[in-house]
Amino acid sequence: MRALGLSLWLSTLLLLVPIGGYAAETLHNKQTQDVENIKEPIYNPFIERYVLDELKILRTDMNNLHVDLTKEITNRDIGLTTRAVGYATDTVTYFFYLIAGISSVLVLLGWNSIRDIKDKVHNLADAKVSEVIDVYEERLAKLEEELHRKSKGLSNAHKQISQHQDIHSLWLKAGQETLTNNRIKIYDQILAMDPENVEALTYKADAALEMDEPQWAINLCQRALEIEPEHRHAYYQMAGAYALMDQPNEALDYLELALKDSDVQAEEVLNDSAFISLKDLPRFKELLHIDAD
Repeated sequence: MRALGLSLWLSTLLLLVPIGGYAAETLHNKQTQDVENIKEPIYNPFIERYVLDELKILRTDMNNLHVDLTKEITNRDIGLTTRAVGYATDTVTYFFYLIAGISSVLVLLGWNSIRDIKDKVHNLADAKVSEVIDVYEERLAKLEEELHRKSKGLSNAHKQISQHQDIHSLWLKAGQETLTNNRIKIYDQILAMDPENVEALTYKADAALEMDEPQWAINLCQRALEIEPEHRHAYYQMAGAYALMDQPNEALDYLELALKDSDVQAEEVLNDSAFISLKDLPRFKELLHIDAD
């Protein structure tokens, strides 16, 4: 329709070209004519009708263009809305698929509900906490046992130190005592605190020899040798006891053991009254490295 209107418009222009040329020439020839004095229109009703039709067609085209643009925009809006709704629907669908998948996995693992999950998590946590508590309780028990053992050792060491101090004071007291009976009592006090004190036993045997009790001295030395088999002072006291009992062979045997790898001087043995009966024996002199002449 628009093409038809454009054809009519061109045809009219072609028809009006001679008329327009003629009118222009007439106006040009009539130089004295005034435009304000024109009393009839320079166009005819046909042209007016054509112009009105063209305006109507233009308005119709504009209206159609507006309708088309409106439809296009509406269609785009509808498309965007449809896409948004589709995306939302897909998202919700995928979310439910995800929940369904997780639920299926949980069911396969034996977790049938959130309560089961909660219970199993609590059980696992309790098991781990109990395991850690057991480990630390075991460590604490070992630490407590070690501390108790060390504390007991320290207590025993303290007692031994105190006992050694008391024994040392008794040894000092015995060294200052001149009476044999009093020295024996002091040795008994030392043995009461330390029954395996070999020195106390041998010194008590020495005091027994001073009291002319060789058999008692032998018994004391035998106890000392049971505790410490290679005690030289015990051998020495045994030799003196057997010498007082007139048993020179036994006395010389124990004297040899006493002098072996010992720092006992020959003069000390010669001055000991217990060995008076052995002074003339060749073996005795040999043990002391004394010239037989």
